[in-house]
Amino acid sequence: MRYLYRTKIIEALLPKKKEGLTEGAILTAVGAAKKDRKRVMGVVSALEKDGIIYHSKGRYILKSAGRYFNGTVVKLARTHGFIRNDDTDEELFVRGRDLLGAVPGDKVLALVTEYKDEEHPSDSAKVVLVTEENEGVLTGTIVPDGNTLKLRADGFYSEPLTIIRWNNNQIKAGDKVRYSIHERTEHHSDMTVDIVSVYGSSEYAKISVDAYIDEKGIETKFSEEAIAEAEKTEHDGISPDEIKNREDLRDLPIFTIDGSDTKDIDDAVSISKTDEGFLLGVHIADVSHYVRKGTALDKTAFHRGTSIYIADRVIPMLPKQLSNGICSLNPNENRLAFSCIAKLNTNGDVTNFRFAKTVIRSRVKGVYSEINKLLDDTADDDIRKKYAEVADELPLMRMLTEILIKKRIARGAPDIDSKESKIICDENGICIDITERTRGFAERMIEEFMLCANGCAAKLAMEKMFPFVYRVHESPDTDKLVQLSCTLTDLGIDPLGINERSTAADLAAVLERTKDDPKAPVINNLVLRSMMKAKYSEEPLGHYGLVLKEYSHFTSPIRRLADLSIHRILSDAVAGVNTEQLIKRYTKFAHENACRASITELTAVAAERDCDKFYMAEFMKNHIGEEYDGYISGVTGMGFFVVLPNTVEGRVDVMMLPTGSYELSDEIALLETVTGKAYTIGDKVRVKCVSTDVAAGMIDFELLEHYGDKTDNQK
Repeated sequence: MRYLYRTKIIEALLPKKKEGLTEGAILTAVGAAKKDRKRVMGVVSALEKDGIIYHSKGRYILKSAGRYFNGTVVKLARTHGFIRNDDTDEELFVRGRDLLGAVPGDKVLALVTEYKDEEHPSDSAKVVLVTEENEGVLTGTIVPDGNTLKLRADGFYSEPLTIIRWNNNQIKAGDKVRYSIHERTEHHSDMTVDIVSVYGSSEYAKISVDAYIDEKGIETKFSEEAIAEAEKTEHDGISPDEIKNREDLRDLPIFTIDGSDTKDIDDAVSISKTDEGFLLGVHIADVSHYVRKGTALDKTAFHRGTSIYIADRVIPMLPKQLSNGICSLNPNENRLAFSCIAKLNTNGDVTNFRFAKTVIRSRVKGVYSEINKLLDDTADDDIRKKYAEVADELPLMRMLTEILIKKRIARGAPDIDSKESKIICDENGICIDITERTRGFAERMIEEFMLCANGCAAKLAMEKMFPFVYRVHESPDTDKLVQLSCTLTDLGIDPLGINERSTAADLAAVLERTKDDPKAPVINNLVLRSMMKAKYSEEPLGHYGLVLKEYSHFTSPIRRLADLSIHRILSDAVAGVNTEQLIKRYTKFAHENACRASITELTAVAAERDCDKFYMAEFMKNHIGEEYDGYISGVTGMGFFVVLPNTVEGRVDVMMLPTGSYELSDEIALLETVTGKAYTIGDKVRVKCVSTDVAAGMIDFELLEHYGDKTDNQK
């Protein structure tokens, strides 16, 4: 009831921000009966104590009217949460006591506060009112609590919640379930819930992934209309007339290079020698030819925004009839493509380029590992036979790639070595191994060729000045660069050249100087975190990390909305539509699609990262008691995190460390204040896996040996 009265009081005061309301007017506005008036005024007093309202000349008035904002709760931790400002996309820290029981996905009215702490020095906020309750999917895990069962909610940490209704569901400890909130309260731990349905045992990562996908509102099924359009597209195939209207490149030795398990093959390459250097062809599946404006497929692509890759499954942006079928550049099949044909000199400079609608026929489905063996001359006869038709092209591709890599280094682009996990599952979807995803020369070769085509697409749009969707990466925030310099100094690394005006070349120089340092993985992460996140924009803001003035994403229209969007614009440009018409047709389109592509990319990145944790915990469940060497990857006031050579990350709880008084030091070390012993990021350690929680994606380590303590090193 107090929760309801609080809501009604705030809603009554909002339209009266300046003049406020009298006590009588508040009682009337909330419709309080005589017996409830004392309770209502108790809530008013609580709001006054919390600094939400103040009393002046017989009226109650909202405080700080200009500091209110509408936001969305995005995540909750054990003692705090974060709210995203819906107008600015800024995320603000909220203490647990100031959340009013709001859960992720809730829309709230919040107030910017002056509260700050060491870990969150930026602006903070407090929830004033939950304006729209999350009506989406909520998930959790059933846990035992004495002789009864309770629910541990996903997405926020609280005491297990009391279950009121089971709705005919048979549940047991460990089940991953979908639930609804039976009664909300101002404190998360006092909420009660109803069980809606059961996914299965949370001991299986794939079950936790199913629940995660539902909770985040990630759609896995296509509409009947979209499926019907995709099936018709696949059935109709490629008409002879369409082939006649295109540039025919089927005689060229074009081929694809991807991972061995790739099914949505949307890029192919070709190369030949010229008098001045090279003629590079980057041939991309012409997805926009099939996904027409206003169709169900078009709406689906806009809504999903990107494909999502989680362990052994893909949630595609487009139905498989397109992504794995008519738009996949399968070998020895006619395929419609959108080609970028670029002339490069021996310095790697693009001297001329053009875009053309083409028809191609890939010679072979190349695989990175096999190409790498051909390039380092370790391939067997079967591999050599497979690539016989394109064998002459590979030396040229190697030559051009080496030139382009040198060019990238020369312009000062940082080569950040971020470790990626490769999750290996058996036929039942259970994780049986985790390794570091490797990147050989063939991977870098395709990366450089795609960068070239992406740059050409952006350059054309900038030269002709028509609307476009650019891939942009803005300069780092000056405070983050200063912090990076301080952190490197604290780690004993000379931050020479790192200051508030640092260029990408300065960051590249640090990475190059420290590439053989034992702390290199941590330094790479610190440099990466100091940068802004790349995003999409209709404005050509340039790409800081690549040190390019013009850049876009042209090469993956099967799986990215941004690429599909610029294919549509470029298709009209290639067809001869003038700039004035392109401006009228695509100005709003470019803005909307850039925004949507940025939003959906964040969802996909978070999903891929979060779901990896379920599989890591599932894998380590079978390795409890085993010992590993690793390094400290992050520290908090509650302990530190350790990364193993296979990229698995787990935590060492502060309670598992020797008895003492610990505090966070400069966000890089957990310091025992009496002895001065410090556990610093980058330090090498030996740990034992002691427990896992697949449902929460958590792995607990026990510290066995600490090799990197500065105090010990000085003895």
